[in-house]
Amino acid sequence: MTSVPGRRSSTFTRLLRHGFTDPSAAERLLDGPELAAVRDDPVLLEALGGTADPDLALLGLVRLLEAQTGATGRQELLDNLIAAKPLRDRLLGVLGASEALADHLARHADDWQALVTYEARDLHPGVTEFEHGLAGATDPVSLRVAYRRCLLSIAARDVCGTTEVSETAAELADLATATLRAALALAEADAPEDAALCRLAVVAMGKCGGHELNYVSDVDVIFVGEAVNGADEDKALRAAARLAAHMMRICSANTVEGTIWPVDANLRPEGRNGPLVRTLASHRAYYQRWAKTWEFQALLKARPVAGDLALGEEYVAALRPLVWQAAERENFVPDVQKMRRRVIDNIPTAEVDRQLKLGPGGLRDVEFAVQLLQLVHGRADASLRSGTTLDALKALAAGGYVGRADAAQLDDAYRFLRSLEHRIQLFRLRRTHLVPEGDADLRRIGRSLGLRTDPVTGLTREWRRHASVVRRLHEKLFYRPLLDAVAQLAPGEARLSAAAARERLVALGYADPAAALRHLEALASGVTRKAAIQRTLLPVLLGWFADSADPDAGLLNFRKVSDALGKTPWYLRLLRDEGVAAENLARVLSAGRLAPDLLLRAPEAVALLGDGDGGLRPRTRAHLEQEVLAAVRRADGATQAVDAARGIRRRELFRTAATDIIGSYGTESQPAEADQGALVDLVGGAVSDLTAATLAGTLRAVVREGWGDDLPTRFAIIGMGRFGGHELGYGSDADVLFVHEPRDGVDEREAADAANKVVAEMRRLLQAPSADPPLIVDADLRPEGRSGPLVRTLKSYEAYYRRWSLVWERHALLRAEHVAGDEDLGRRFAELIDPLRYPPAGLGEDDVREIRRLKARMESERLPRGTDPKLHVKLGPGGLSDVEWTVQLIQLRHAAHEPGLRTTRTREALAAAHAAGLISADDAGVLDEAWVLATGVRNAVMLVRGRAGDTFPADPRDLAAVGRYLGYGAGHAGDMLDVYRRTARRARGVMEELFYGGS
Repeated sequence: MTSVPGRRSSTFTRLLRHGFTDPSAAERLLDGPELAAVRDDPVLLEALGGTADPDLALLGLVRLLEAQTGATGRQELLDNLIAAKPLRDRLLGVLGASEALADHLARHADDWQALVTYEARDLHPGVTEFEHGLAGATDPVSLRVAYRRCLLSIAARDVCGTTEVSETAAELADLATATLRAALALAEADAPEDAALCRLAVVAMGKCGGHELNYVSDVDVIFVGEAVNGADEDKALRAAARLAAHMMRICSANTVEGTIWPVDANLRPEGRNGPLVRTLASHRAYYQRWAKTWEFQALLKARPVAGDLALGEEYVAALRPLVWQAAERENFVPDVQKMRRRVIDNIPTAEVDRQLKLGPGGLRDVEFAVQLLQLVHGRADASLRSGTTLDALKALAAGGYVGRADAAQLDDAYRFLRSLEHRIQLFRLRRTHLVPEGDADLRRIGRSLGLRTDPVTGLTREWRRHASVVRRLHEKLFYRPLLDAVAQLAPGEARLSAAAARERLVALGYADPAAALRHLEALASGVTRKAAIQRTLLPVLLGWFADSADPDAGLLNFRKVSDALGKTPWYLRLLRDEGVAAENLARVLSAGRLAPDLLLRAPEAVALLGDGDGGLRPRTRAHLEQEVLAAVRRADGATQAVDAARGIRRRELFRTAATDIIGSYGTESQPAEADQGALVDLVGGAVSDLTAATLAGTLRAVVREGWGDDLPTRFAIIGMGRFGGHELGYGSDADVLFVHEPRDGVDEREAADAANKVVAEMRRLLQAPSADPPLIVDADLRPEGRSGPLVRTLKSYEAYYRRWSLVWERHALLRAEHVAGDEDLGRRFAELIDPLRYPPAGLGEDDVREIRRLKARMESERLPRGTDPKLHVKLGPGGLSDVEWTVQLIQLRHAAHEPGLRTTRTREALAAAHAAGLISADDAGVLDEAWVLATGVRNAVMLVRGRAGDTFPADPRDLAAVGRYLGYGAGHAGDMLDVYRRTARRARGVMEELFYGGS
């Protein structure tokens, strides 16, 4: 094939047009002696151009011709290749798709003849035909050669489109069956004395058992053994184990012909730790007592394939009833939730986007969804009990358990993904589920799947499209039929029966399925646009509700919010168009009572959930105070003004609670907050700032109504306790002191009367019955406690503290901070009390003993009767009181000389004590961990129960919800309590050393 120098030959151009990527190399191969007789035959070039990789096919053909023995062998191959289109398509198709099978043909030059026959029975071989193909194998090496010869015919039918993907997978499973039988026969021939002692059944599991195997996959098996009549059982089982192990090595070992595939027996009872072979009775006993839900799920695909088939059938018959009882097991729901979360947990981050099997929208999503639905509904419907994924999906659709349109889309996506998996593995016959990154690989795979125009782009687009369909339908598959069960369907469309719908809801964790179905009917029935949008939203929302500790409450609360906002045009549009809003709402509505109660009092606050990070980030005190004061200015009278301030407080409490819940639970796009301390600080700061802004607005409203612009006396509010420490919880009262100072020329009695009226009116308005939560203002930490005046002048405070102050009052003043009212007066009050709370000489021994006495008295007298002290997070050992009193004693002793200790915040003071060398890093860490955990429990209890509490809830569902908030999965509430006890115990040990034992 000579051409004019500098000009491309016509052959070069033709090669490019036929899909060759290296036409120069192809020209050289075509000019070689092997193809001399056919180099100008257009049929050959056309056939090569039709393969997945023409360059690879041509190279493979040349290598095969080189391997033929003599000119006669080459001519026979070429004659058949040119004359017989079926052979041409099959042989070149395999050579262009599989480098590994091209290598096999180069080593075994006569095996191409396995592709010559084209009879009807050749198109769909089964186990019998494959057994015939393997019959000549006498050792592991010849078994591998025969196996690849059979594999050659399967691959040829696959790449030529003679069989579709499910048929190819079934043929691969049948070939595996024949191979296991041949391997067992070799093992028995090597050890006839062992074979004579036992009956051994090989039960296929996984994809082999399901009749849907890949080209290269572990073949999962379980072995069942019994003694033959008269044989000793122990000896028989040992013999069976030797045969089983030998059979596995025959298939798995590397030889000069490579390996076939690993045989994996790890699905057996107790996994790798259990005996390789068990009797049927032993299997039955294990599954009845010890098996986990995933083990019953695995049994869905159990199929006897080799050895004593009658024993294998007995095994399946004995265990199959247990499979269909799995959904009734006590831990079925948490087990299922755990399995669902585990699907992609173990994928390396770098591989997630290329994982065809385990990644989001991958094969495992389809298989898991189908198997779960089989476990739930297969109890009552035997038609669902197929081990083959696509057959089971078809049966689920026929029975109304899955929508027909959804099933059709999922079937199409699964077939594409399996075809893609087959082509990836076929190339080098290696076990992989990663989509390659190189353009050459993607081009070959794309062309093999019929994407010829732009194979790389087309393949990527199709893969992403199908993966997206699977991701979308994975959740919808569970929940859409629940809606169809209560909605109007098209004529002839099968529906999920009410009983089946209830079964599915119970399996997903709903405690009251009848009520749940009523809610679904109310939300999704009808032909309105609102009902249509709800039918789109609910399948995904139901899945998010099921991921919480109380799915029933989530669905009920969603119905209430939807009833309240159903006619508001932006509500459903927000949830439909902004996925983050719908997921955030589902998390908030199913996490407990507080957030839904706050939302239902003003449902329009749901808009906060769709504003991204900005919508949920708590606002600063300055912004809050600005909004509250503006609302007060616009209001007509103090009552309306304070109602407006309380409304803002309710909305901002909801914002904070939603941020807290979503941070604790995490979302699909944002993992849960790993630092519990950060959430505790966020809540404490946000609620404290909100309380300060509410008090500032209420003070302005009361003063304006009673006195106009100026009160006759300067007036300031001092935050105390958790309020002053920026550590308020959702249910905390506002501990305060009130201080005033008469203006120049104002009579002291008039000033005192005005100050007292302000306090009384503020407290009345903030606690008045309303749709908004009350704000309790508590002034019991004032001088003389409840016996003393509610409001004092600055001079009165000075005189009292100079003459009468007790050590507990100085202790309480450590948390004092100006929060509202006259800033200058608040600053002067702080200057007044600083020498008391930060005494220059520290604390005397008498004062230390008094503080210790007060702490011991509080421990013995204030703990509620009947409460388990070890689980009381405020007053129990290692609780909040222990940590705070320890830190505050350090402050009283050393703050005068350590400026870092002059803070009202517990965690800041603890860190400062460590920085000053007053406490070790280990002790500081123990106390901080205990304080954060105890505060988190208090916040969780309020979120879950809707009322404050200092102990873990007694109700199991509430306890589980608290655990979920703290990061414990379903079924792990006991672990949470153990961790709390252990953390508190360590903190109590540190406290006793530092508080009671130190000098």
